[in-house]
Amino acid sequence: IFKQLHYKVFPSEEHLIQHLPLKADSKSMRSMSGSRRNSGSSLVSSSSASSNLSHLEEDTWILWGRIVNEWEEWRRKKDKLLKELIRKGIPHHFRAIVWQLLGNATDMPVKNQYSELLKMSSPCEKLIRRDIARTYPEHEFFKGQDSLGQEVLFNVMKAYSLVDREVGYCQGSAFIVGLLLMQMPEEEAFCVFVRLMQEYRLRELFKPSMAELGLCIYQFEYLLQEQLPELNVHFRSQSFHTSMYASSWFLTLFLTFLPLPVATRIFDIFMYEGLEIIFRVGLAILQYNQTDLIQLDMEGMSLHFQKVIPHQFDSCPDKLILRAYQVKYNPKRMKKLEKEYTTIKNKEMEEQIEIKRLRTENRLLKQRIETLEKGQVTRAQEAEENYVIKRELAVVRQQCTTASESLEKAQDTIRELQQQRYTEPFVSNLQTQLEQSRLREAELLGALKEMQDKRSSCLPDENNVAALQEEVKQMKLRELETLRSFREMQDTVAELNQRWQHHMSRSSSTGGSGGHWKESPKKNAMNELQDKLMTVRLREAQAQAELREVKLKALQLESQVRHTIQLQLFCLALQDRLQMLANQNKALQAQLNEMKRKQAESDCKSKEEVMAVRLREADSMAAMAELRQKIAELEIQKEEGLIQGQLNHSDSRQYITELRDQIAELKNESMRVYCIYTCRYPAASLTTTEKSCHLYAASQQTPLPPRHTHCCVNVFLVIRDHCSSPAAGFSSFDSH
Repeated sequence: IFKQLHYKVFPSEEHLIQHLPLKADSKSMRSMSGSRRNSGSSLVSSSSASSNLSHLEEDTWILWGRIVNEWEEWRRKKDKLLKELIRKGIPHHFRAIVWQLLGNATDMPVKNQYSELLKMSSPCEKLIRRDIARTYPEHEFFKGQDSLGQEVLFNVMKAYSLVDREVGYCQGSAFIVGLLLMQMPEEEAFCVFVRLMQEYRLRELFKPSMAELGLCIYQFEYLLQEQLPELNVHFRSQSFHTSMYASSWFLTLFLTFLPLPVATRIFDIFMYEGLEIIFRVGLAILQYNQTDLIQLDMEGMSLHFQKVIPHQFDSCPDKLILRAYQVKYNPKRMKKLEKEYTTIKNKEMEEQIEIKRLRTENRLLKQRIETLEKGQVTRAQEAEENYVIKRELAVVRQQCTTASESLEKAQDTIRELQQQRYTEPFVSNLQTQLEQSRLREAELLGALKEMQDKRSSCLPDENNVAALQEEVKQMKLRELETLRSFREMQDTVAELNQRWQHHMSRSSSTGGSGGHWKESPKKNAMNELQDKLMTVRLREAQAQAELREVKLKALQLESQVRHTIQLQLFCLALQDRLQMLANQNKALQAQLNEMKRKQAESDCKSKEEVMAVRLREADSMAAMAELRQKIAELEIQKEEGLIQGQLNHSDSRQYITELRDQIAELKNESMRVYCIYTCRYPAASLTTTEKSCHLYAASQQTPLPPRHTHCCVNVFLVIRDHCSSPAAGFSSFDSH
C-alpha cells in the first residue's frame, strides 16, 4: 500500500518519460515569441502554475524540476535519459537555468566584470548599433529603436567585443544573443554566450578569417555528396554552391532561417550535442525537399529556400527532429574530414606563399627591366647631346679655319705692301679690304655671341673678358689718333697745294710782263730753285701722308691678326672645357648607374629577408595548428571515453584529469611557441607584443590587468632581445 501511494504521489522518472510525448512544450513554445523571463537563476517550482495545467504538463514540470535540483547526478548517471528528454524539448520556463547548466555558465568569473565592461568604450559600437535594428525586427521585445531589448542586446555585444578583441563583433552573433535574452537577464546571457564562443566552436566560426566556417561547409558538402548524390549533382550543374544557403545555418544556428519555435528546439539540442545537430537538420531539410529542388533552376531554388522551406515544419517541429536523427552521421569520419581540410588548407597556404614569392620576384625583375630601359633612354639622350655638341664644334672649327685663312691673306697683303709702291688705287683697295675685314670681324663677333649664348656654362672667366674689352678700347683709341693725324696730313697737303697754286699764278703773271722788262738771271735762278723746293716739299708731304696711312693700315691688320689669334685661342679653350664637361658627365653617369644597381640589390635582399620571415611565420603557424589538432584529438578521446563508458567512475575522473593536464600543457607549449616567435623577430610591433603578454598570461592562468600591460610590454621587449639568438629556447623564455 505504501509503495502504491508513493508511486501515485511521487511518480518515477521512467513513468513520467513513458507518458511524456515527443512534443513536450508546444504551448510554451507558441507563447515564447511574445514573452520573456527576467530571471532563471532560481529553481522553478511546479506548484506555481499547476492549477491551470493538464496532468501531463504537471508531470513534465515535476520531472524537469527534479532534473534541475539533481543536475549533477543526472549528468553522471542518467546522461542518455537526459539526452532523450532534451531532444523532446526543454519547457520554456526551464530553458534559462537548463541552458546555463548545460554550458557550465552558472558561476563564471566574467559575470563580475560585466558592469565594468559596460563602462568602457568599444571600437565596434557603431557597427553594433547599426545591426541591432535588423535583429528580430518583428519581435515585441526588440521592436522599436529605444526598446529595452535593443539596449540590453547592445550591452551584451559590446561587453563581449571588449572581452574578445580578436573576434570583436561579427554579424550573426546578435541573433544568438537575442535568443538568450528572451530567456534570461543580460548578465546570465552574457555568461552563456561567452561559454558558447569558447566551448562550442562558435569563436572559430566568427573569427575574421572564418576558417571554421570553411571546414563546416567542406564537411557538409561531403555528407551531401555521400547521402544525396543526385541533389549534389543538380546543385553543381546549376552552380548553386553550398555556402549560398548553408552559411547562415552554421553562423546563426537556423535562427534566421526557421521560425523561432523550431529554431529554439534545435538550439536546445545544440546546447547538449554541439554542431552535430546543425549538420543533421541541414541534411534532413535537403532530403525532405530533394524532389522539388531537382526540378528547379538556380533562381527557383533560391526562392524555394527563402519562402517555402522555412514554413514546412511550423505545425510539427518534432517531424524535423525525427528526420534529423535518421540521417547518418559518423563523428570519426568528420574528424578525418577535418584533418583532410587542414592538410588542404596548409597546401593552399604554401602555394599562396610560393605565389607571393614568385610575384615578388616578378616585380623585382620588372623593376630591373624598367631600370635597364631607363638606362638605354639615358644613353640615347647622351648620344643625341654629344651629336649636337660635335656639330657645334665642327662649326667652330670651320670658323677657326676661315679666320686662319683670313690671317694668311692679311700676312700676304703685308708682304705685298712692303714690296709695292703706295699709289692711290692701292690705298683705296686697302680701305676696301679694311671694310671687308671689319664686316667679317662683326660676323665673327655675332657668331661668338651666339656660341656664348648656347654654352653659357663654358664661358671664360670675367678677367679675360675685361682684358679683351680693354684691348679693343685701346685699339679704337689708336685708330682715332691715326685718323686725326691722317686728317692733319691731308690739311697740310691741301695747304701746300694752295701755296703751290698761288706760286704758279705769281710765276705766270711774272712771265707775262717780260715783254716790258727782263728779269735778271739771278732772280730767275732763284725762282726756279723755289719751285723745285716747293715741289720737293709737296712730294715729301704726300709721301709722309701715304706712309702714315700705310702705318695705320698695318696697325689695323695687326689688330685683326691679334683678334683672330685670340679667337682661335678662345675656341681651343672652349673645346677643352667642353671635353672636360663631357668626361665629368660620363663619370657622374657611371656613379649614378652604380648607385642604382646597389639600391636595386639592397631592395632585393630586403625583400628576400621579408619573404624568409614570412616563411618562418608560416612554419610557426603550422606548428601551432598541429598542436591545436593534438588538443582536439585529446578532447575527442575524452568525449569518447565519457560517452562509451569504457572506464568506471573513479578511473574516468582520473583519466579526465590526465587529459586536462595534457591539454593544458599543449596549450602552454603552443602559447610559448607563439610568444617566442613574436619576440624573436624584430618585426613584432608593440601591439603584437602586448597581445603576446595577454595570451601568455592567459595560458599560465594568471590574467593580466590592463594597468600592468605597459610594464609587461617593457619586460617582453627585454626578453625579445635575449631570445633573439638561435641558442635561446623555451627554458630561457620561461625563466625570463
